[in-house]
Amino acid sequence: MGESIENQINRAIRNHKRGKIFFPSSFKKYGSSTAVRQALNRLEDKGLILRIAQGIYLYPQKHEVLGILYPSVDQIAIAIAKRDKARIIPTGLNALNKLGLSTQVPMNLVYLTDGTPRTVTVGKRKIKFKVASPKLLSARNETCLLVIQALREIGSEKIDNVTIKKINSILKNVPDDELLHDANLAPVWIADIIKHIINYP
Repeated sequence: MGESIENQINRAIRNHKRGKIFFPSSFKKYGSSTAVRQALNRLEDKGLILRIAQGIYLYPQKHEVLGILYPSVDQIAIAIAKRDKARIIPTGLNALNKLGLSTQVPMNLVYLTDGTPRTVTVGKRKIKFKVASPKLLSARNETCLLVIQALREIGSEKIDNVTIKKINSILKNVPDDELLHDANLAPVWIADIIKHIINYP
């Protein structure tokens, strides 16, 4: 008699470092969708994994003082995108936070994606995936994309010299040709800011 699906999944999970995020589809080679979910439920009951959202499991890393170390909502979003082989673009306060332009951590995260639009609930927080325009997805540089989304969030009327200097510093290592290409995908006022940074006429 062959090894049970539960034991196979148990072994597969233990082959990874703690802190790893899993989905039922991570184990599809071991059996049907129903069988895999049942095995995951049993492994959750035994304390090997935690279900942190519907269909999302964590092989928990434990700290002797802090207890279980949960992944950030952003890490969960990245794991979902990787599973779906989709591209995601942080928006709003999330983009500002990633660039160090704000210390405020948004309660709910919104991403533009070329994957399936959906909302995922993680505890009291939500991850929303919205369809991105093909134009925006043709951008060449991830940093430039973040800057475009961050400037959208700030708004043209609230851009000051301090922000411009910070954006300049963030973009200084991005090749000019990529900056120019991606600037042309943004609203005119954002394109003007980026072109000014690279002294483009």
